[in-house]
Amino acid sequence: MFPPRANSPAPTTASRSGFLGRLRHSISRGANWLGEWLPGGKIDEALLESLEERLIQGDLGVELAAEMVAGLRKRIDRKEVADTTALEAALRAALLEIIQPVAVPLHCDGAHRPFVVMVVGINGSGKTTTLGKLAARLTGEGRRVMLAACDTFRAAAVEQLATWAGRSDLPLVSQGTGADPAAVAHDALASARARDMDVLLVDTAGRLHTQSHLMDELGKVVRVMRKLDPTAPHEVLLVLDASQGQNALRQAEQFRGAVGVTGLALTKLDGTAKGGIVVAIAKRLGIPIRYVGIGEQPEDFGVFDAEAFVDGLLGQRGSTPP
Repeated sequence: MFPPRANSPAPTTASRSGFLGRLRHSISRGANWLGEWLPGGKIDEALLESLEERLIQGDLGVELAAEMVAGLRKRIDRKEVADTTALEAALRAALLEIIQPVAVPLHCDGAHRPFVVMVVGINGSGKTTTLGKLAARLTGEGRRVMLAACDTFRAAAVEQLATWAGRSDLPLVSQGTGADPAAVAHDALASARARDMDVLLVDTAGRLHTQSHLMDELGKVVRVMRKLDPTAPHEVLLVLDASQGQNALRQAEQFRGAVGVTGLALTKLDGTAKGGIVVAIAKRLGIPIRYVGIGEQPEDFGVFDAEAFVDGLLGQRGSTPP
């Protein structure tokens, strides 16, 4: 990772702790399909069937829900789980086993200057807003950041990105509406190299994962940048709206196949999402989850934390090891 620039503020333990607390609260509020559902007393088949139904309703999907409950049944049969308190602890451990390996923060490798992050996603996922928040975060860590407005189709896209650039006093490379996005990316990368920037954040037009011609256009953006840097982009960050449920999983599969997604940023986990789709994506695809958004403000964006997320699903305020 790049060393922080001189006189740059570092994230504080208090701010990190505050974000994790809000993450737990937001997930718990949106995922009350699971949190605090277990009654006291013995485990019976009706309770396990109810748990499986809740997992399915919470967007884990039928196969994964059945697999998780089957694993819990085996532990019950082996007398490792005797009551509902132990069952909740076992469920927490099973969820963490899936999610913990993909909770991997973005690592901006200093060997690549600039480190190019191409941000992709469908319309309405919060892609440009996420890019702006990420820019503010990296700037706060002391990185020299440049933005590239490669969404040349949506009339207000450049203006929206310019607003974020202005908030953090960042350089922005853009052209007029209808310009070739690949040309904008090429110019931005050339400029970022000339100005010795640490990170180049490339915004792209939102597109449905089923629009093959627009997905092909992303490939063109990548090919053009690689004429200047054969290793670019160094991160393809897919922004997913967690409230989309199983459709978000299909989006991730399609974007990964088209442009080789290397990381995820999850948005709208602030009371509307059921949350289980995060588990399904982690299990099915294993793509690193970099960031999570739980609100509209810059401080409502942070590094994804597996334990805080799972504790939110279970309605727990803190982290209690199983």
